[in-house]
Amino acid sequence: MQVSQGATLLALALCAVFSLGLGTEGKRKLQIGVKKRVDNCPIKSRKGDMLHMHYTGKLEDGTEFDSSLTRGQPFIFSLGTGQVIKGWDQGLLGMCEGEKRKLVIPSELGYGDRGAPPKIPGGATLIFEVELLKIERRQEF
Repeated sequence: MQVSQGATLLALALCAVFSLGLGTEGKRKLQIGVKKRVDNCPIKSRKGDMLHMHYTGKLEDGTEFDSSLTRGQPFIFSLGTGQVIKGWDQGLLGMCEGEKRKLVIPSELGYGDRGAPPKIPGGATLIFEVELLKIERRQEF
């Protein structure tokens, strides 16, 4: 019995290692890296929150395609409501004000096969450095 459980655990571990970065049918998964943690975090971002973000977006080759920093104004949007690409709606959940993350977003969660010409080609993986400046939470009734 113990050998069977050990073999099962080993098989599960190997599956996890070999599927890192891959989803169903060989598709890549969203990768979320925390670059700066926050000690005091009274609220975390959730669906419906208005987020104030600074970001820089790059392609895999390092080409920058957009940045709120160059405009000097944060980008403000409602999380989880389809106002941004799926990779953002998923990758920015549970963030604290002041936290910084690096998101590696596969094309399926970005702009897909069509891209966003002229700066983002079809099938592009997007890399974002993001910082959550402020969370505006809607009052619940």
